[in-house]
This record gives sequence, C-alpha cells and structure tokens, in this order.
Amino acid sequence: MAKILVVDDEPAILKFVVKILEARNHEVISAGDGVAGLELARSAMPDVLVLDINLPRMDGLQVCRTLKADPATRNIGVVIITAAYTSVEDASEGEDCGADEYVVKPFLREVLIHNVERLISD
Repeated sequence: MAKILVVDDEPAILKFVVKILEARNHEVISAGDGVAGLELARSAMPDVLVLDINLPRMDGLQVCRTLKADPATRNIGVVIITAAYTSVEDASEGEDCGADEYVVKPFLREVLIHNVERLISD
C-alpha cells in the first residue's frame, strides 16, 4: 500500500481517481488546487502525486517544477493527468517540468493504475 496524493479542481474527476486508487488499497489524500496540493505534498510526503495541469492558484506544471527542484520532494513520483495536450509544444512543456508519467483525459482506469503503480514499484 502506498500513499498517493491526488490534486484536481474538478470534483467528479477527483472523486473518480480517489475511488480507483482506494480500491487498489492505497492510502489516498487529495487537494483541489495547486497551492494546497504543493503544501500537502510537502507535509504528507506521498509516494506518488497524481496532478492535473489546469489548477487554480498554481498550475500543475509549476507544482511539479517546485517539487522536483526541492531535494526533500524530488523523489515523489508525479503522474500528470490532463486534457490540455493539444500540441507537441504542450507535451514538451509537461516533460520539462519533470513529471514521470502522463495520462490524457479521458483515460482508462487501467492506464491510470498502471502509471501510478509503476512509480510505486520503482
């Protein structure tokens, strides 16, 4: 069982992702915006962060960059979930922030589970 932080501002997506991961017997905590997600990541030190890009107060790319730049949090695995990749430039920006995996909305439950649990086993 791993500790996983899910950060998404869409309540339906947040609830869906939490439910999927809890069904896999993971401890799941959540936040609804980038600032709260960053603070919770620093205090709870999850094994994996499932992070939406389009968040209020601080976008997911900045959250990811901040965590990956800090020696205390750089080893937290980050799975970006987004519907925002509309171009090669968008995908490149996601890679530049240091994320470990990417899942594009709408996503299959199995794809999310695979990407999250691959980071847990690393």
